[in-house]
Amino acid sequence: VQLQASGGGLVQAGASLRLSCAASGGTFSRYAMGWFRQAPGKEREFVSGIGWNGGSTSYADSVKGRFTISRDNAKNTVYLQMNSLKPEDTAVYYCAAHRSGRLEVVTSYDYWGQGTLVTVSS
Repeated sequence: VQLQASGGGLVQAGASLRLSCAASGGTFSRYAMGWFRQAPGKEREFVSGIGWNGGSTSYADSVKGRFTISRDNAKNTVYLQMNSLKPEDTAVYYCAAHRSGRLEVVTSYDYWGQGTLVTVSS
């Protein structure tokens, strides 16, 4: 499975962005999907995940109420709507796919995209 993330950019605090992750080379609907982020000098951390059919979702406490994950299996794409962005959301955001395991655990994921940079200025 190949994953291509897009939608990052430079925004001011309080703004919104929508990240997209397009999948190819596999049966997208068989995979749970996740978004992770990595800020400079920090470890990669879980942001949000969604089950194969969208029936289950999970969010890091730091983004609950501000970010929304969704997927469109017909378009082989997962989205991350990010509202009320804060400077601490600045990071490279990665999408990932897995067939089993917990949504929140980075080692559950088998396939990773290349990342898209989100920069939030204060």
